[in-house]
Amino acid sequence: MLLHPRILVPLAAAFAFLGLTLFILSGRTFAFDTGLILLFRQEGDPATPIGPHWLPEMMRDISGLGSFVGLGVMSLAATLALWLAGYRRLAIALAVNVMLATLVSTGLKIGIGRARPDVVEPTAIVFTASFPSGHAFLSAVVLLSIAGFTGLASRHRDITRLSIGVAWVLMLLIGVSRIYLGVHWPSDVLAGWCLGIAWSSLSVALVGRSIERGERAGAGAPFAG
Repeated sequence: MLLHPRILVPLAAAFAFLGLTLFILSGRTFAFDTGLILLFRQEGDPATPIGPHWLPEMMRDISGLGSFVGLGVMSLAATLALWLAGYRRLAIALAVNVMLATLVSTGLKIGIGRARPDVVEPTAIVFTASFPSGHAFLSAVVLLSIAGFTGLASRHRDITRLSIGVAWVLMLLIGVSRIYLGVHWPSDVLAGWCLGIAWSSLSVALVGRSIERGERAGAGAPFAG
């Protein structure tokens, strides 16, 4: 049972986040951080990102999807869609889930206080500490939770798989964009992904079990609430 991907993946992600956090709190640094972030810069010119002139702008657009505004719009749209479709418990659970994750992200940044990368010139404005990446963490929570809650509502495997696939692609692109723009160390993004995967998996599992209990108690009644 523990070897099932639905359990193994979020469990491994949770332990990976814990390990990354303890390593950063110890004051040490990862050797791969500098090397990976410099891969996205012109050789000998850390102020200039690699690629054609339009690529940095595209990366800023992708990064914007993981901002408070971008994820806020997605969360609001998904919450309203679930509510209007009659899945009110799912809508409330999604809204609460996102708000709690936002608070945790802010608290972790303040508590850990890791400095932003200083080996390249950032091409985006930042206001908070670096670890973990809020864009990576919150995009994983929002996108994977929306996909999971959509699957619970639809009860169709094809829709669930499509939603999860799109969520993973966007989540990965948002994380990579933060490294490309020079505003996060790769380990910041990796930690954000790991925590987001563990968080969203747990929230979807808890909501799913709650729905199952409600259905058993209601003898098969719909779980709209």
